[in-house]
Amino acid sequence: MAEDVSGGDLSRLRQLNALALIRALQGRPPLTLTELARRTGLSRASTEDVARELLRKGWLAEAEPAPGGVGRPARRYRFRAEAGRVLGLDIGGHNVRATLADLDGDVASAARVAVTPEMGRAERLEAVDRAVLACLEQGGLTGADVWASGVGTTGLVDGAGKVMLSEALPEWTGVDLAAHVRRLAPAPVLVENDSKLAALAECWRGVARYAKDMVFLLAGLRTGAGLVIDGKLHRGFAGASGEIGALPALGWIRAQEHLVKAAGGEAGDVFAAARAGERAAVTAVRRYVRDLALGASALVLALDPQMVVVGGGYSRSADVLIEPLRRELDRWCIRTPEVRMSALGDEAVVLGAVRLALDHVEERVLDGRTPLVSHL
Repeated sequence: MAEDVSGGDLSRLRQLNALALIRALQGRPPLTLTELARRTGLSRASTEDVARELLRKGWLAEAEPAPGGVGRPARRYRFRAEAGRVLGLDIGGHNVRATLADLDGDVASAARVAVTPEMGRAERLEAVDRAVLACLEQGGLTGADVWASGVGTTGLVDGAGKVMLSEALPEWTGVDLAAHVRRLAPAPVLVENDSKLAALAECWRGVARYAKDMVFLLAGLRTGAGLVIDGKLHRGFAGASGEIGALPALGWIRAQEHLVKAAGGEAGDVFAAARAGERAAVTAVRRYVRDLALGASALVLALDPQMVVVGGGYSRSADVLIEPLRRELDRWCIRTPEVRMSALGDEAVVLGAVRLALDHVEERVLDGRTPLVSHL
């Protein structure tokens, strides 16, 4: 962090230096002042001054001295991830998941409430309430203890947290999810499409941690996509990026029908049958992959990503999906990116919601637009 000041905004400079120290410590073992100065680019004197202020405000704590060594041990500092909590929610067709995490993103408590795709708006929102309250109770907290909430849902979402369009869940278009969640946790609520949050989670804690450009494919009872460009989640002008499935010619609308018809209702059973070599099941999986690959190829050709990650309900069947998908991409793409199956499974969306909330905390609180001390 540069320490030269043009214009003399020392207060802003101190906030930026504080943010640099906090980010150097988040999710890492304790560091000495010398190590912190090296990581942040600050002088040792400035590092000590900022660390002292962060200690006073409760963002940092002194860690136990390192074992061994000769003479007086150097002071070591750690980030107080336990100082706050964020809430992540995944509102799906079959489950509502809630997760409380600390400021390092480590899960403190979690709850899941089963729902059905046929549920109406009132029943699904009641399930959301039960999941949130159970998660808070398990963590010994109230909604007032939550610093920010992230919410994942199917459909298109506007910037205020309202579902603009959802064809997968009945009565879901028009639901103001941000307002609903704020009844339980009054801190800021950020709502995002579930495919986009799954993409965010993969870049944070999944198989795409080293990929700056990535396409996430949601493969399940419905098909969707999330895009990461230059290391950032890409939402588009109106939040509709990745909605390539809206084009019927690309096959995403009908893709899962091949599996459903072959299984007589339970699409997941087809993968087991295909694994066993049953001809009808192998054919159904091949047709599904072909439809999936058409939209995926269009995204790959447009973005030239480093990686394609396949997640969603069918991600457990990587052994019968990945190689056929890669072969189909080879047919249509100038360059086939690395194709990986998600390692996060059913937790991808709720983890992405946690990351969304953490990003908000860092952006609004840690950069000085909200005073550090106000949340401690």
